[in-house]
Amino acid sequence: MSADDQQFLDLLSSIPNHIRRYSGDVAEYVDKYVDKVADEIRDTLATAPWVPDSVRPKLPDRPPPVQIVAMSTYERLQDWISRHKILTGIIVVGFGYATYRTVRAGKLLRKTRRAKRARNGGRLEVVVVAGSPTLPLTRSLSLDMERRGFIVFIVCNTIEDEVAVQSLSRPDIKPLGIDITDPPNAGQSIERFATYLQSPHAAVPGAKANYLALKAVILIPSLNYQTSPIATIPPSNFADLFNTHLLHPILTVQSFLPLLTSRIPTHGEKPATPKVLVFTPSIISSINPPFHAPEATVCSALSAFTEVLTAELRPLGIPVTHIQLGTFDFSGFTPAPRTGPPAPTEAALWPEAARLAYARNYVSQARSAVAAGRIRGLRGSSLRDLHAAVFDVIDGTEQGAVVRVGLGAGLYGLVGRFAPRGLVAWMMGIRQVGELSTWEGGSSSSHHDSTSEKSESGEDGEAGEASEFIPVTRDVDGHDVWK
Repeated sequence: MSADDQQFLDLLSSIPNHIRRYSGDVAEYVDKYVDKVADEIRDTLATAPWVPDSVRPKLPDRPPPVQIVAMSTYERLQDWISRHKILTGIIVVGFGYATYRTVRAGKLLRKTRRAKRARNGGRLEVVVVAGSPTLPLTRSLSLDMERRGFIVFIVCNTIEDEVAVQSLSRPDIKPLGIDITDPPNAGQSIERFATYLQSPHAAVPGAKANYLALKAVILIPSLNYQTSPIATIPPSNFADLFNTHLLHPILTVQSFLPLLTSRIPTHGEKPATPKVLVFTPSIISSINPPFHAPEATVCSALSAFTEVLTAELRPLGIPVTHIQLGTFDFSGFTPAPRTGPPAPTEAALWPEAARLAYARNYVSQARSAVAAGRIRGLRGSSLRDLHAAVFDVIDGTEQGAVVRVGLGAGLYGLVGRFAPRGLVAWMMGIRQVGELSTWEGGSSSSHHDSTSEKSESGEDGEAGEASEFIPVTRDVDGHDVWK
């Protein structure tokens, strides 16, 4: 069979399909047209007056006309929620969290915070505060703990510290002499303290004696730090910084570990489980701004040390809480701020090369509206917030491993985690430096000699306050965040 014959046969076979399709289209069109003609004839006969009623066709029931009714507020809200499901979820979660925080804050505000006492009114619970008695934070916390019914022991390393504790004139705030630089002597002091806890004590002569329970050891490292470019900080200052601000707190915790890990018997009662609270300022270590290398280094190291300590003591059932501090109002523990024009910055004492490289940015960040450690125009959180948070950690209400308290503690933590470093530096006034000095041989040695001469002559009044601590620079308003 040729190709032409096959093509002709295919054409003949497709004719029935075309006929069937065309006939279906015609039938469908005819049905629609006939139905339309029938509806028109019926409507005409139903409305014609000359048609008798007996043969008049009945019109089918027509649906009522559609009426446009305005949507109610509830219906509009439902429609908006159906079109914005993700945004609605975010709003619900945010509102729920805000409600939870508000209810919890109100509940904690009404909470009565008092230490446990004996039936005769004697004090039973002991708190150890390992911090310098000259710090306003140590004094305020010790006075508050004593007012709530605790017996407070403040760790003292020198006779001057014991005199400072006795100057508080509180019978239940006592010095606890521990020389952490001498491990055998420190161990003997801890043993004497453990013996004190195991001995019965009477609140007044003739009253029933009770045994004391250690509730918490609160570590408050020194919170004063130098602000200066790394290039202008002598190596001896870094050595003093690590000894007084980092090694000192670590050795203090190490001295108390034998007492914490041993269950002191309480004569019939369940042995108390002491808690460890470590305080660190969190603002600087969160954003690591320029010219704050001492504080950023020490606070980051203490945070890492606290995490390791938590991991080691968790299997022993000893909770460790890291309290990250913001800015607080210490106006009740410090003199009134100075008034008048600000004091000249220490950048004027730097060598010329350091001034050209760092002075402009150093002064700008010190005067910025969002300076490190403070927000201009805000005084800081009330110390009552800190006192309440510490008590809640001690009595077990707050069980988080990290507690943030104080103005800026949470905000700067978020900024440090999510904000670009360049944006943070720009907000603090850091700008590109276009002019630098040329290299001159012997400039480092001359700078070292001038620094030594300045320290020997006592020109720096801030450094003369205590030779064992590095100097603290005040801000342009005359305030110091921690002093």
